[in-house]
Amino acid sequence: MWSYKKNCFITSCMIKKCMLISCPDCIYVVCGTGGQTSIRPYWRCYFPNTQAIIYVVDSSDTDRLVIAKDEFHAILEEEELRGAVVLIYANKQDLPGALDDAAVTEALELHKIKNRQWAIFKTSAIKGEGLF
Repeated sequence: MWSYKKNCFITSCMIKKCMLISCPDCIYVVCGTGGQTSIRPYWRCYFPNTQAIIYVVDSSDTDRLVIAKDEFHAILEEEELRGAVVLIYANKQDLPGALDDAAVTEALELHKIKNRQWAIFKTSAIKGEGLF
């Protein structure tokens, strides 16, 4: 365990490519999911008491957006996540050919989400743009 910033700590979780960030006001579970189909059933361990879902999409990888859409909508169907609000980051906007937020909205079929609040933002994590 090591300090992330004042009063926050990061630890490894039981799932590969996941980390737990504990702060005084909340706990974040961060999972990298690319290519991790075998561990997805274990995500349910972290669903209880979830208030928000942050879903990061590689908006330059148009070939995998169908998979991202299917996984995203499967997550939204989970009973323990029914009340969670959703934030989608359309990431990698700095790359040529990246879809804008409107195109990612269409590809993920976000218009089908009727029972919860959601928002999408264009981001470039490497440049630190659109993250706040």
